[in-house]
Amino acid sequence: MVNPVEKIERSLKMVEKWVEDHNYMAYEPFDGLSSVFRPLTFKNVFLDRLLMQLIRQSPINLRPIMGVRPLPSTKGQGYMAWGYLARYKQTRDEAYKSKALSILEWLDKNKSPKYKDHSWANHFDFASRGGRYYKHDSIVVWTALIGHAYLDAYDLFRLPRHLEIINSIKRWVLALPRTKGTIGFCIAYMPQNNSLIHNASMLGAGFLARAGKLTGDAEALNVAREAMSYHCEKQLPDGSWWYGEEANNRWIDNFHTGYNLDSLKYYIEYSGDESYRKNLTKGFEFYKDNFFEKSGRPKYYHNRIFPVDSQCAGQALETLARFGAEDKKALDLAFKVAEWWIDNMQDKDGHFYYRQYPGNFKAKAPMMHWAQATNYRGLALLLSRL
Repeated sequence: MVNPVEKIERSLKMVEKWVEDHNYMAYEPFDGLSSVFRPLTFKNVFLDRLLMQLIRQSPINLRPIMGVRPLPSTKGQGYMAWGYLARYKQTRDEAYKSKALSILEWLDKNKSPKYKDHSWANHFDFASRGGRYYKHDSIVVWTALIGHAYLDAYDLFRLPRHLEIINSIKRWVLALPRTKGTIGFCIAYMPQNNSLIHNASMLGAGFLARAGKLTGDAEALNVAREAMSYHCEKQLPDGSWWYGEEANNRWIDNFHTGYNLDSLKYYIEYSGDESYRKNLTKGFEFYKDNFFEKSGRPKYYHNRIFPVDSQCAGQALETLARFGAEDKKALDLAFKVAEWWIDNMQDKDGHFYYRQYPGNFKAKAPMMHWAQATNYRGLALLLSRL
């Protein structure tokens, strides 16, 4: 029987090699609007959505014949840098340090050109029921997650440029609109979209708490506190959160719940504010009890398994590993998730599959951020917890 630690180590090396051999480029689930057929939608939102979802939901990878090319991904690069930093911290292998610093330098140069301060966006246009946003329209989700990679790097290397970037990200997040609630407020998803999305606002708040503690910024800590008060007041009685407060956002899923929990944990640890410890505990118990099968296979929704999704797996590995120091059951569950995912969803060439559907049908198109980078980060963090 293969030792689980050895299995994870081998899996990490395989996906690492695949990503590097492909020069950090692959597809993304929502990249359909970069198709050469986009002009046929005539800038109509509904037709844009139709094209994007056709390419996203097709059981066969239509991208090569639809003219969608693999491209560099800022969020994919951010997660790879974050994973390299975890590997460096564990192994002290200078190669990981070099690769992480190279990516962080690339991210510095490839921030969104629409804003003075550092923030990051998709490398393609996007359309949904809520409308559309465009390439370089930064969102707080990717910006905060990449911000944590810079914070980890600064903890390790104390490079002045990284501190400058952390402060720049902090300014961008603090400038986002906020929607006031009965208690606290919700940080906007992006400058031009004030939707009440829990994971986006909590990610922004978690980053602000960590950056505020590092830089002694009272405003950042106060904004983080006000945001977390809003989201903890909106937490449902069973410990879960809706994806968002608007009526069309009332679902509960795996990886966005993981974002919420990680962010609340960051807030408590870096602010020293224990007011919401019970919310964190209750939320994490809901997470463990509702998003995983006995085999370790991650569910997408709290009440439905399919589609079994690579983002859910990668985020589950990260969240469970992050809570593993104080909860051995979380670490045990993380191992089960890792073993199931490696055994069932990693190709012999090293890349992870995008999704599994009923009947054991697997969508194998290689995604960069959505499968390779998030799973690399999750597995690296899990291994480092040992």
